[in-house]
Amino acid sequence: MKNTNTIIPNKYQILIGLSTLVLAILACTLNIGGPTLPAEHIPVSTQAMQELQTAVQTAAAAAVETGQLTFTITEPQITSYLADYLQTQTHPFITDPQVFLRNGQVQLFGVAQQGDFQANVEIDFTAGVDDQGQPKIELSKADFGPLPVPAGLMDVVTAAIQEAYTGAIGPAGSGLRLESITVADGTMTIVGLTK
Repeated sequence: MKNTNTIIPNKYQILIGLSTLVLAILACTLNIGGPTLPAEHIPVSTQAMQELQTAVQTAAAAAVETGQLTFTITEPQITSYLADYLQTQTHPFITDPQVFLRNGQVQLFGVAQQGDFQANVEIDFTAGVDDQGQPKIELSKADFGPLPVPAGLMDVVTAAIQEAYTGAIGPAGSGLRLESITVADGTMTIVGLTK
């Protein structure tokens, strides 16, 4: 009899333990993988956003005199700008963005969430200039791991970049025709001519 009584409480303890574990798992978001995020972390800061605004204002003032607008965006500046932009969205397509500007590619890493599942994300694209002197974005990779790529992803990415472009350029953008966008060594350099 003594053995039977100790076995029954142990069964209840195991059942309670398993139930608690299952409830804890259900209450949490489950990361289901995706592409490996870079070991390098790009800091997000208001200082980087202010540096970007200052660089654009300086370039715009110079453009009034020379007719040419040239400015450079760094990885911390674009990452900070995108993080701030995504915080204003009701349902952002990713969180925790990291933007790398290397070898002619813009690589965007982050975390996507669908329901209780989240996955690491990598979106790669090239930035160039179209025939009308406007930014031209071409998606080369969209890896959401086991999650499906959201419908209209290219539209969302293009809208975010267009808003960043018009927001960064501001009044200097009126009458501006882009000549080139160059991505290399952690920077994006934008050159344009005022009309």
